[in-house]
Amino acid sequence: MTVDELRKRIDEIDRELVKLLAERAGHAREIGLMKTESNKPIYSPEREQAVLRNWLSVPHEPITDDGISVIYREIISVCRAMAAPITVAYWGPPGSFTHIASVQKFGSSTNFLAADSITDVFYEVQKKNAHHGIVPVENSTEGIIPLTLDMFLQTDLKVCAEVFVLIRHNLVSHAADIKRIKRIYSSPQPTAQCRGWLRANAAEVPIIEVSTTAKAAIAAAEDPESAAIASKLAAEQYGLGILAEGIEDNPHNRTRFFVIGYAQTPRSGRDKTSIVFSVPHKAGSLHDALRVFHENSVNLTLIESRPTKQMPWEYVFFADFQGHIEDESVQAALEELTAQSLFVRVLGSYPEAE
Repeated sequence: MTVDELRKRIDEIDRELVKLLAERAGHAREIGLMKTESNKPIYSPEREQAVLRNWLSVPHEPITDDGISVIYREIISVCRAMAAPITVAYWGPPGSFTHIASVQKFGSSTNFLAADSITDVFYEVQKKNAHHGIVPVENSTEGIIPLTLDMFLQTDLKVCAEVFVLIRHNLVSHAADIKRIKRIYSSPQPTAQCRGWLRANAAEVPIIEVSTTAKAAIAAAEDPESAAIASKLAAEQYGLGILAEGIEDNPHNRTRFFVIGYAQTPRSGRDKTSIVFSVPHKAGSLHDALRVFHENSVNLTLIESRPTKQMPWEYVFFADFQGHIEDESVQAALEELTAQSLFVRVLGSYPEAE
């Protein structure tokens, strides 16, 4: 076929795609109206995960799995917005990695609300200013984000979904050369994740600490003799150039984020559950508590202790495991755990991120 013939065929396919997308959006809007009338949540992470798996099961070469996922995300986002727009709070400002996680999970046809801190994300959802929030919970190189876990002890919010974001750090600036940089703005985690590069390339440059990568980019945008460690999105958002790309020490560095809200997510067929519990302060109590998971063939994927902040040297334990609260094995394990614990609270069951 000639170029003109190929373009003509593409035009024909595009017209069919638009017709099918319009039909899909119409059905999604009808479902949204039904959900609104019955007071059901618009966001259904288990359904969206099932739809994505269905898309990926269809032969789609030469499009990659990532390409299909991006296309799917935006179509779902548009259809969800037509059904009933939702607001998602994230730890801002725009351009932060939490913002990136929000767009990656919910798509760009979503109302986003930038919050000043992790605490404020929880409060925005709690005050019903947002339907959901996105908060970082764990980084693959630096570990748990304690404040996120602590906030679950102070609110009744649930975990509705999870998302993983590949963390790519860049040195961004108005300056044309790194030799002209007199200070670098960065938040604590990116600084830790780029130690090797900083030691090799900017050992004498002082680091000025800010709360997020987006705020680092804002500071660098206002200070021509400075740079920031930030994302590409932040560089674009605040008009900065990239002096060095991919400066993280670990190229496989990822951060796990929770979607928080009030709804309990139904089974997806491949789920995780998060809980918090406390055991008596005596020898062997934690060992006995954890044994119930092994005895019921439930696979623990995370356990982390946090001080109660009520009494010195008293702790609660956060745990993640594979399975859903409706699974028989999970119910048996939690029943036995409850019998041995001072308290057990299920933070949520949700689809395991692809």
